Amino acid sequence: MKNPCKQALIAAAVSLSVAIPQFAFAEATTVTGAGALSANARVDFQITIPGVLRFRVGSPAAAIDMITFAPTSANIGTGPISGTGGDLTGGKVTVDVLANAGGDVTISQDSNGLSLADGAGNTIPYTTIATASSQATLGAPALGTAGTTTVFATGNLVQESAEWTYTYANGASYPSGIYGGTVANNGRVTYTASSP
Repeated sequence: MKNPCKQALIAAAVSLSVAIPQFAFAEATTVTGAGALSANARVDFQITIPGVLRFRVGSPAAAIDMITFAPTSANIGTGPISGTGGDLTGGKVTVDVLANAGGDVTISQDSNGLSLADGAGNTIPYTTIATASSQATLGAPALGTAGTTTVFATGNLVQESAEWTYTYANGASYPSGIYGGTVANNGRVTYTASSP
């Protein structure tokens, strides 16, 4: 005589084995025999790296660094002076660029044709501020020009760091005032890094 409970359990077990996809189980190999035995079981690995372009000029936080030049009354127009401010102080900023999209990175800036203004009609051109880089591989575009710089990829990867130091030429005399310092007075330069 057939046991209805036993038949129901067997039917449920068969249904469950069909419902669970085979890929849910780890690979297993069974070998039998006499002597030395060997069985293989495989695992596939995959790492996904997203495309990224990371660019930093100055402080890593959300704050925007300010570089200030303040010649004294005795040295107005007498030659280059260093700045103050920047995340490294002394008119210096940290610059980092990382790109893995498979090409060179171009760095540009938006001061082309602009001048620092004092709000009273007087201006000082951005070309009077020079930028020196500690690394030839991560140069800075010249302020006040349309020039750009290129950071070259190696093995489809750009990963460079440098310090940029700003110097005011101080080769001419200007009316007294505070030039730049605010967006309205053209005191902000935005650098842009672009990769293909």
